[in-house]
Amino acid sequence: MIAAVVNALAILFGSLLGLILKGKIHDKYENVVFTALGVFTLLLGISMAQEECNALYMVFSLVVGGLLGTWMGLEDLVLKLGEWLKKKLPPSMREGQFAMGFLDATVLFCVGAMTIVGSFKAGIEKDYQLIFLKSVMDGSVSVLLAAVMGWGVAFSAVSVLLVQGALTILSTWVAPYVDEAMIQAVSAVGGCLIMMIGINLLKLKKIKTANFIPAIILIILFQIADPYMAHLVS
Repeated sequence: MIAAVVNALAILFGSLLGLILKGKIHDKYENVVFTALGVFTLLLGISMAQEECNALYMVFSLVVGGLLGTWMGLEDLVLKLGEWLKKKLPPSMREGQFAMGFLDATVLFCVGAMTIVGSFKAGIEKDYQLIFLKSVMDGSVSVLLAAVMGWGVAFSAVSVLLVQGALTILSTWVAPYVDEAMIQAVSAVGGCLIMMIGINLLKLKKIKTANFIPAIILIILFQIADPYMAHLVS
């Protein structure tokens, strides 16, 4: 659990540093930061999406997951949660894109192979090196995100604490069912979600990223069912 706490604190510290810089960044420079972040996020997503994964499973997970998420209105729910949190804060903390910052940072920091593998290694082997490396990366990115999007990025530390903490605690029971193929598949689909964030940051198209979160669950189910499906085909 200590690894999840360190990661959350790194994001919080980075966000606070970014918030200090926020009021000092001129609009034209803020656009530069947005562009740099967008390109970085897009490239990160592309690199993750290239992980080995059954293409049919991947497409089906994204399409059906996106349809389910849209039907459930996940993006609207997350944004409403962000707005609710925003209203509970002092006026001085409400500036910026609070809800979108919370949503984008949560997806960016919680989806990926480093989250899964790092949490499992911390929980089972007491090896915190990978999560500590992720903490440095997340903390660095949170500086820039918070500088342009505000306090919502800082609150994503709570999401990271809950997700990675749960994975670390449950790792002993979950690990036997998680193999390298599943981690790669989750990372590939997660990379597609991170690409969506990059596209949003670059303002190329408005994509409701949270609506595609069910795709992560679907790709896990496909990987679990894969041996049985392969047996049926053969």
